[in-house]
Amino acid sequence: MLKKIEELERRAGQLEPGEEIRKHICTEGYKYADDFISKLPGIPGYARREMRELRSMEVEENGKTMEQLLEILGSDVDYTGINSASGRHMGYIPGGGLWTSAVADMLAAVTNRYSGIAYSSPGAVEIENQMIRWLTSVAGYPAEAHGNLTSGGSIANLIAVQVARDHHGIKASNVEKAVIYFTEQVHHCIHKALHTTGLSEAIRRTVPVDEDYRMDTATLRKQISEDRLLGLNPFMVVATAGTTDTGAIDPLDQIADITEEYGMWFHIDAAYGGFFNLVEAVRYKFKGLERSDSVVMDPHKTLFIPYGSGVVLVRNREALLRSYAHQAAYMKDAYGTGQLDPADSGPELSRHFRGLRLWLPLHLHGTAPFRAALEEKLLLCRYFHREAGAMGFETGKEPDLSVAIFRIPDDPDNRKNERFLRVLHADGRVFFSSTTIRGKLWMRCAVVSFRTHRREIDIALQMIREHKDGMLSAI
Repeated sequence: MLKKIEELERRAGQLEPGEEIRKHICTEGYKYADDFISKLPGIPGYARREMRELRSMEVEENGKTMEQLLEILGSDVDYTGINSASGRHMGYIPGGGLWTSAVADMLAAVTNRYSGIAYSSPGAVEIENQMIRWLTSVAGYPAEAHGNLTSGGSIANLIAVQVARDHHGIKASNVEKAVIYFTEQVHHCIHKALHTTGLSEAIRRTVPVDEDYRMDTATLRKQISEDRLLGLNPFMVVATAGTTDTGAIDPLDQIADITEEYGMWFHIDAAYGGFFNLVEAVRYKFKGLERSDSVVMDPHKTLFIPYGSGVVLVRNREALLRSYAHQAAYMKDAYGTGQLDPADSGPELSRHFRGLRLWLPLHLHGTAPFRAALEEKLLLCRYFHREAGAMGFETGKEPDLSVAIFRIPDDPDNRKNERFLRVLHADGRVFFSSTTIRGKLWMRCAVVSFRTHRREIDIALQMIREHKDGMLSAI
């Protein structure tokens, strides 16, 4: 048996490469990453490739070389589809990809700190809690508020919805009389959260929006009043601070007045828009954010952190802990540290040390360049909106934040715009997405990437100009 153990140890030793092999792998990996970042300004925002090598791969008994694997990443993964790291990605709401966050992720993975409980890694938990304290200050929440660093807005919104449900005592016995209010612009992850928490059986009211796609608060108040007269239980309003379609911000302060009057839970999905609260020029648009009961923001959107970074903040810390704090017999050694454990403020127990990817760049760079980048995106979007209108496109209202919509006018059946969008996707220099609002197909320019600058906007405008002239002359 001992000989067998020795032989297995020798074979398994490949999982712990020596210094020379580690240096080789790191050198090749860094060369690949550096080459990718260096090429980004010239790489299309969207491209299609066959992925023949990738699809033919199988996991085998013996390994492959680092060079072979990086070649497949380059040919079949990182240069096909939407280029999420590029400043030319202006569709959907682009994610981030800060290089300094990538370094933090490598350090977190190498040291493999378990950040779920302070007993396991008090320093890692302190970093996560420090980030939550800073994030609560961004939202204008009191110091005693708390939250959870999540994998993104979907889990963050799920946590907020569950806390609201539990705090208001919504159970199987009374869920059919519970009422939730939101607009047609609410993100679809809210619907998924309602389904997961059993609230799909509640009454869901879609509140109309005004001409600027913001919640109509007069109708909201009327609906709540009528529902109470019917003996129903209106308990939650979900507002959006930066809708995906247009970047619109619901009238947060007015909604806060209503929810306070009726004793309701006020949740804000600010996954995209929340961090623009750092920019003084538009801070007034977020008035009322600080009055909400819970808010979601995504650092992997407008703090430019790589994908996999969301946060939920809850004003009432005890409500959050009541929903998620649990104890287990095998964990008895871990209790009593005096620190707030991330495992007690969300559904995850085993989790990545997410705080480091936020902590390192914020402390390394400071907040000033983040504020500058956010304000730059606001101005670039207004510039795009102005230039698209000057080209003869129908445009929406001036953007609240950094999403502009545009379309070919006089197109009642959307055929011209559908064709034009296909042309833009086939070109691929810049990637735009689309949405349908009140029956009209709109193209969306989402200026969110920290790598999007005046040069990228001008490339986008040039691409649009070239294809618009050619397509319209052919119709």
